[in-house]
Amino acid sequence: MTSDSTSLAAVAALSDDLRRSMYEFIRRAGRAVTRDEAAQSVGISRKLAAFHLDKLVDAGLLTTRYEQPGGLRRVGRTPKVYEPSALDVQVSIPQREPVLLADILIDAVLAETPGESAGEAARRLAGERGRHLGHTERAGLRGARLGPERALTCAQHVLERHGFEPSRDTPTLVRLRNCPFHPLAARAPELVCGINHAFLTGFLTGLDAPAVQATLIPRPGHCCVELGVPGAAGDQEAACGKDAPPESP
Repeated sequence: MTSDSTSLAAVAALSDDLRRSMYEFIRRAGRAVTRDEAAQSVGISRKLAAFHLDKLVDAGLLTTRYEQPGGLRRVGRTPKVYEPSALDVQVSIPQREPVLLADILIDAVLAETPGESAGEAARRLAGERGRHLGHTERAGLRGARLGPERALTCAQHVLERHGFEPSRDTPTLVRLRNCPFHPLAARAPELVCGINHAFLTGFLTGLDAPAVQATLIPRPGHCCVELGVPGAAGDQEAACGKDAPPESP
């Protein structure tokens, strides 16, 4: 899936009616299209078409090369042609990760064995996917020592990219304000939350952060998992105090 910034840039480029019409024309053409053809499709000048086509190229929606239309060899300058890129644009606010969940579930069905249910396979594969992500992030730290608070900071940055909307409530507690697997999690909470918990537990294992744990704490409107250091002084009181009702006088 594309990153948020890439997807938003693509959507912004297509917000212009002329660009969107040219882009749709090029997709329907089923072949590379010249600048003149794109201009004629929307009834504008070749120069104005070049401006809009370049915007679509900059946004990653089109690719360009130089070739003669129809593959014919002609005398003179070879024109630039445009065709759709492989960019897959998906925008969701708040961010969702249905592809990640779908990949895990498909792999689980394909890997299911007589001694392992699809749900068990899904949790196992989610853990493996999380460990791979953690290993990748750990490698980028070049062997630097990773204490609990630094591990949580690293986790914040990574999980922000995946749409969890992490919030550092205390130095040793990160709550996840968004469930990137919603609304699927609402349909099968035990299955999806179990996959999510296994994924985040695997991530911490791959990150080599044994002092930090992923804990299942379902709360309405939030992700079902939070990351923290068990028994950290003052953190449990601070976390509980946020949701606890005021004491009666």
